[in-house]
Amino acid sequence: MHDEAGASYIDMIDQTTLGHRFIKSQFNKMPRIGWQIDPFGHSAVQAYLLGAEVGFDGLFFARADYQDIAKRRATRGMEFVWQGSRTLSSSSQIFGGILANHYSPPEGMNFDFKSNDPLIQDNPLLYDYNLQERIDLFVKRAQEQSEQFRSNHIMWTMGQDFNYEQANTWFKQLDKLVHYMNKDGRINVFYSTPSIYVDSKNTANITWPLKTEDFFPYANCSHCYWTGYFSSRLALKGYVRRLSAYLMAARQLEFAVGRNFSADNTDSLEDALAILQHHDAVTGTEQQHVANDYAKRLATGASKAAKVMEVAISVLTASSSALNTATNWFVPIWERLTSSKYLSVLPKGISGRSALSFDQCLLLNISYCPPSEAQLEDGTSLVVVLYNTLGWSRKEMVRIPVSSTRLQVRDSTGNAIPSQLIPLDSVTKKLKEIYVKAYTGNSSSNDDVYTLVFKASVPPLGFNSYFISASNGAHGCASLSSFKNHESPREVFSSKTKLKFSSSGQLQQFTDRKSGIVSAVKLSYCWYNSSDGVTEEARGQSSGAYVFRPNSSSCYPVDSKEMVSSYIKGSLVEEVHQTFSSWVFQVLRLYKDAQYAEIEYTIGPVPVNSSDAGKEIVTRISTDLESEKIFYTDSNGRDFLKRVRDFRSDWELNATEPISGNYYPINLGIYLQENNTEFSVLVDRAIGGSSLKDGDVELMVQRRLLHDDHRGVQEALNETICIDSNECEGLTVRGKFLLGLHSTQESARWRRNQGQRLYSPLEMFFSKLSSSTGKIGNPTFSATESGYELPQNIAIITLQEMQNGDVLLRLAHLYEAGEDIELSTVVRVDLQKIFGLRQVASVVELNLSANQERASMKPLQWQLDPNVEDAAAVHVRGPLLKPGDRHIDIAPMEIRTLLVTFG
Repeated sequence: MHDEAGASYIDMIDQTTLGHRFIKSQFNKMPRIGWQIDPFGHSAVQAYLLGAEVGFDGLFFARADYQDIAKRRATRGMEFVWQGSRTLSSSSQIFGGILANHYSPPEGMNFDFKSNDPLIQDNPLLYDYNLQERIDLFVKRAQEQSEQFRSNHIMWTMGQDFNYEQANTWFKQLDKLVHYMNKDGRINVFYSTPSIYVDSKNTANITWPLKTEDFFPYANCSHCYWTGYFSSRLALKGYVRRLSAYLMAARQLEFAVGRNFSADNTDSLEDALAILQHHDAVTGTEQQHVANDYAKRLATGASKAAKVMEVAISVLTASSSALNTATNWFVPIWERLTSSKYLSVLPKGISGRSALSFDQCLLLNISYCPPSEAQLEDGTSLVVVLYNTLGWSRKEMVRIPVSSTRLQVRDSTGNAIPSQLIPLDSVTKKLKEIYVKAYTGNSSSNDDVYTLVFKASVPPLGFNSYFISASNGAHGCASLSSFKNHESPREVFSSKTKLKFSSSGQLQQFTDRKSGIVSAVKLSYCWYNSSDGVTEEARGQSSGAYVFRPNSSSCYPVDSKEMVSSYIKGSLVEEVHQTFSSWVFQVLRLYKDAQYAEIEYTIGPVPVNSSDAGKEIVTRISTDLESEKIFYTDSNGRDFLKRVRDFRSDWELNATEPISGNYYPINLGIYLQENNTEFSVLVDRAIGGSSLKDGDVELMVQRRLLHDDHRGVQEALNETICIDSNECEGLTVRGKFLLGLHSTQESARWRRNQGQRLYSPLEMFFSKLSSSTGKIGNPTFSATESGYELPQNIAIITLQEMQNGDVLLRLAHLYEAGEDIELSTVVRVDLQKIFGLRQVASVVELNLSANQERASMKPLQWQLDPNVEDAAAVHVRGPLLKPGDRHIDIAPMEIRTLLVTFG
């Protein structure tokens, strides 16, 4: 059961596909029922993508808000028809059900050997004979439950966590129940399955209530909002997100050279990421030693995927005109390289000819990269190959740590391009010193490190190469940034954005120069004091890995001292470095042509002492938009859902926790709206956030707690990092936000486009090229047919070679209906052009988890209550792919899954 708050829809699809592939191969079965009984809140994406689009007929879960359940019990609404997508509406509906007793037996009917409930004694000669008493209790509990559900069928879940360790006790009692209850005649009892249960509901010929949107946030009591896990273990959440994009790139490159070309493959990383989607993994609700194991699995998988990618880049850039002309996905490279025609052009180790060996730098977030920091001798260049997983060409700024100020950057045609050098700030230097030693066991050897910035242009599904060399003259040399320590700018410009600052260095105003929209914008950091669960006011509920519960509505500034700012000015990027306290640091970055501002935050080590309950740190971005209690957050990176402060559409909310009760999970972004203006914040990982005041966006960026919340972790969420057993400190988290102020007509386009770029950064590969090595044979490469790009509203979210050489391809429409005038439309994709001149032999359309043909899916049909208005009855779908088709039409919010075979 994957989590539904902190998981991206891409990872959810991959995880479900992996499981369904296993079930199909082992049992030749295709699951019909979703069984998400334990995740802590349930998303709209789970309903319509991981439900209806997979081919499920029903989706059951145990956890929903206690106030929601109370109303549903009273109105017999515990089961319903769920339409999670406003865009796809009734075409993607599924039967949903909340279990009657969590996932436990009814009260008094637990037969586990550890339970105190009496067993059934059916021997009348024994003193504890209780058969009639147990039969009557069974009938009573069944009648109580039937009053909360519709139709004459109800489901009993007979088990719990850690039950059935002595299964014989259970089944002996259940056999007795079935026998005696059917003999009694008042109720028919039988062993069943969720599939049989859903079929019985469907044939009952009754109507059902309609549920739209999601089940967030979840609370199981008045002061128990499970919204803390939205931001628990943010470093692990960031690692999962980063490796999700890494797997996407690795799969593409694995296919480019052929799955059997390398001794390694991407399976290990696929497995690790699937495990990390668990509702006690990416959530951050596991014990520390388990989190360490999860991270180790990810690192092991990433190291194997790295070898696949490095070999692939080495082959694809091999210095040979013959290989150069053939390098495309026309024919699998591993097939070409076994023919005598190409034996003379293979990389070293395969044919004896030399080829460049590439490395990657997985600690670039702390500016650590030995290949790029090494001194360049005369005649030697650093080769930087940038790979783009997106189906569109990209022009983006690239940042690389270097150790020289006399450098020149050339593109793949040999032309010098503008570049800029930025001195490494003291906070990053300190992070680098600690974390390099912690993760590699070695000290960072180079203190004189700069960040080299240049603008790269990379083709779709391909790479471009850049060459960095020592420069002896001023011409073409990277420009040094102007650094003004303890000084703030009054204004910072790009061609499309302007930021204005106060005299104290605080951001004051944001201007979108394209539309002329201006808004007051202020950034600040503060922390909530966590409840300890001990005092009378805390009522036994503390903040912990699951639960967010501040002990007051006050958010305390991180430091009372004046903020310290420094300013870096240059030709490609301007930066304002802001120190809010000894443990809160931020870089506000504005690139030359950007229509947004970038925030890179560094939080930690968060100071705590034994008298604290813990600190929960947030960043507040305050604007002057009159948002009228309304804000919008994404659902697993797909649809944006409307949120209203202190309000639930399904029941009348008693707002007992005004802070944590208004927090929602965010995977892509959050935005506010006033008339024709929208202010958006995009995130680089799963995180919790809200708008607790009109015009404000609040995001929780770190949690360090000293108490357990008694929800199963059994230890406090107090992450530390240790260089050795005697030298430990609280974990530091570094992350990124993008801030955008746009007109409503442009805002969605920016969020969708920039969100894809943020999710899938350019992958970097480094090598050394000397005059004796020669030149790269293939400095640039694109898998698509020359000049072809995917439409701007379509993304490739899966391109994976299967064991038999076929390719699993998923194409996702990024827009909702009505989100953009031009891009919220049905669009046609040419499948042949995606694969260049490699001949597509056949294409079969599958369901989302790729375990059956989509044409064979026959979803059950459900009747809605007559008083329910199916407001979204009108929907648009692309037609099913027919045999021989090489074009596919994709409608808003659709994801089409295809199995492609090549000639």
